Amino acid sequence: MMGLGLAVLDQAPRRLFALISLACLAMLAFGLYLQHSLGLNPCPMCIVQRYALISVAVTASMTSFSSKKVIQISGAVLMLAEASFGAFVAARQTWLQWYPPEVATCGRDFYGMIEDFPINRAIPMIFKGSGDCSAVDWTFLGGSIANWSFVCFTLISILSLMLIWHRATSRR
Repeated sequence: MMGLGLAVLDQAPRRLFALISLACLAMLAFGLYLQHSLGLNPCPMCIVQRYALISVAVTASMTSFSSKKVIQISGAVLMLAEASFGAFVAARQTWLQWYPPEVATCGRDFYGMIEDFPINRAIPMIFKGSGDCSAVDWTFLGGSIANWSFVCFTLISILSLMLIWHRATSRR
């Protein structure tokens, strides 16, 4: 009976890693919905936050397949670093939204890139985003996309710390 209880506890971190991965994928899907269905252009900071979400999702997904303590701790540490970076970028974008600069210096618009640059230089620039980082195009409960992104990255960081602590203090 005791062994069954430990087996259930060992499954909890794996499920949490899987849940974090699914949450990141859902946030990415929502971002793509906002971009392609509502026509909101992502700015370069939004693109960087997407990369951070992808890296957290991949790390969490890969870690969820292992029940080894060292792999789970390493995965949680890597996730903590990735989520902290994402939170930093989201916090910077939030600051830009609260205190916008006089001139938008975050990125160029799509058509301006195509007109001003040869196609071999314009294509990589397109994937960097073209929106204004200080613009607030969408809100939910008074928070912008950057605000909610910061909240989500902070939550992932806290969950990562909890996973590190749980696995470091567990016997198995």
